[in-house]
Amino acid sequence: MAEIWRLAVDIGGTFTDVVLESSEGPQASTKVLTTYDAPEEAIIIGLQNVCRQASVQPSQISQIIHGTTLATNALIERRGAKTALITTSGFRDVIEMRTESRFEQYDLNLTLPEPLLARNHRFVVNERIDAKGNILIPLQQADIDTLAAKLARAGYDSVAVGLLHSYANDSHEKMIGKALAGRLPEVMTSLSSEVSPQMREYERFNTTIANAYIKPLMKSYLSRLKGRLAAEGADCPVFLMHSGGGIISLENAAEFPVRLVESGPAGGAVFAANIAVSHGLNKVLSFDMGGTTAKICLVKDHTPKTARTFEVARTYRFKKGSGMPISIPVIDMVEIGAGGGSLAHVDLLGQIRVGPESAGSEPGPACFGRGGTAPAVTDADLILGKLDPEGFAGGSIPLYSERASEALNVHIGSASNMGAVEAAWGVAEMVDENMANAARVHAVENGENLSDYTMIAFGGAAPLHAARLCEKLGISHCLIPPSAGVGSAIGFLRAPFSFEANNSVFMPLSAFDPARVKHLFADMEQEASAFVRSCVQEAEIETAHKIYMRYAGQGWEIPVPLGIQHIKQPDAGEYKACFERVYEQLFARTVAGMEIEITVWSVNAYTKPPQAQPVLPPAHQTSSAPTYSRPLFAPALAAYVTAGIVQRDAMKDGTLIKGPALLTEDETTIIITSSRDAVACADGTIIMFAKQDREQT
Repeated sequence: MAEIWRLAVDIGGTFTDVVLESSEGPQASTKVLTTYDAPEEAIIIGLQNVCRQASVQPSQISQIIHGTTLATNALIERRGAKTALITTSGFRDVIEMRTESRFEQYDLNLTLPEPLLARNHRFVVNERIDAKGNILIPLQQADIDTLAAKLARAGYDSVAVGLLHSYANDSHEKMIGKALAGRLPEVMTSLSSEVSPQMREYERFNTTIANAYIKPLMKSYLSRLKGRLAAEGADCPVFLMHSGGGIISLENAAEFPVRLVESGPAGGAVFAANIAVSHGLNKVLSFDMGGTTAKICLVKDHTPKTARTFEVARTYRFKKGSGMPISIPVIDMVEIGAGGGSLAHVDLLGQIRVGPESAGSEPGPACFGRGGTAPAVTDADLILGKLDPEGFAGGSIPLYSERASEALNVHIGSASNMGAVEAAWGVAEMVDENMANAARVHAVENGENLSDYTMIAFGGAAPLHAARLCEKLGISHCLIPPSAGVGSAIGFLRAPFSFEANNSVFMPLSAFDPARVKHLFADMEQEASAFVRSCVQEAEIETAHKIYMRYAGQGWEIPVPLGIQHIKQPDAGEYKACFERVYEQLFARTVAGMEIEITVWSVNAYTKPPQAQPVLPPAHQTSSAPTYSRPLFAPALAAYVTAGIVQRDAMKDGTLIKGPALLTEDETTIIITSSRDAVACADGTIIMFAKQDREQT
């Protein structure tokens, strides 16, 4: 039987990660600087590199799975197509009025995000459907024809259609879609009843606009990528990672590109969940730190926590409510501008601040020697001894310590009366504290105690900062899996084919209708399964069901998972018990005597991923004496210490290394602080643990 080769590609803000895997496991990987103007160029370079490493021809690759930040960047940078919105008369300004909530209550100069479309790009039609789907004002074909002519004269590339209550009755939206397809065949159309069929018009309209805004860009990119890969000989199916942690076809991704907005981070969460299964861990904190951002996600019982809304392009520093809401299924994580390329500065109060601005790959941190002059986290890590200037990225990117020192002195030291080392220490501590605070808040919001969790760290920069983060969070054990530097890309290869269907049908438990519930779930199962079947023909498809519930009068819902018995025999009493169990876990109490409502219904169809191989803990530990050493700054001790240097490849099953030490490899470096030791497992995973916990490891 011929060996099966699969390729995974993750485009990040600084690096593009490429992993080539056979049926035996990962065989080759590489990190290439992201090429912003033509992202496919970095993919082709990475493809050539890994094929050369593995002595494989591109024509032998049978499947390519891709995740990208292009959709996110296009929304943040406002680089989308010329887009129009068609909505119900009277609701033209919904995306500008937002929800009228103040995310910063006491800021008298509160700056709200600008809507994605200016008012003169928003059009209305005279129609009305009520919340139950009844037509109150019929839509006239003549009105659609008049509007289509106006859009044609204005030269729009894409149109978003979001009518009031179209999630309950999509007939008017489909009328408009059909008319535009006939009158303006070259214009791309996005219907809210297809993109995000959920209640709350602001979130639904905004999601549909975002989809329409990036659709021409993503369709063009995906078409170019497919052509370039074919020209290289890799003429095989290309799939895309979506924000919910699964894989969809290239065609579906091109039609619903808004589902790709969090595709890269989602791959990282899947990677962490896979490692958690192998090592038998039920509570895991996934820590993914790359060149531009850091992502933190809770993984319980081998499953990343999910949500149905998130925000992009926040105008206030990571303030919930200050961004652009996207209402699609997504893995729930906190993402902050804290990566190796995050830039540092001193604010007006004399405090060191890091991020969210990033040096990216062009020009990159000052130490890259590519024209960057502002200090980045990577510059601080270099000065503190965490990085080898001649061994970064396998030696492919030389680092210049003198340029890092100059940048830190000019931008941080001179403003704070510190030397380069103190400035680097301040930058590193600030970025670590930013990430620790984000993790604490995320855990509190989900009712979790992080001291019960094990960290899994991956991404190019995470192993450099994981030990210090564990010290700050009180986490005793941290796992750094093999190929941690390209963890998100490996996560793509572990992800199932999946699609989540959502539908808004308001139903109080006092008016619970079991027959309607059965019919609703059956229709959604069919819809979600059809998307999955378009990607894979033979595999068995499984489904997971979830509903969103609240007490009457509450402004938001909580997700409540359902078992198969709740689908076959829907019962209001059982649904109430499920809701109260989850509600009490989150808020420590329930509310007696209040009406309970269901607002959103969800079905996720997915293929069962391959079973992860269990990894036994090391049966014995053999201490290893490092051959080399170099000075490493210990932030907890406020001084340099002598740290041993060990090649990660030399760490065999049971090999113990005592901190302070550095484990080096081509993709990253693992920093073992003075308070930690580390031991290798049979699968190559490094377990880093607090010294007082050694007997438990």
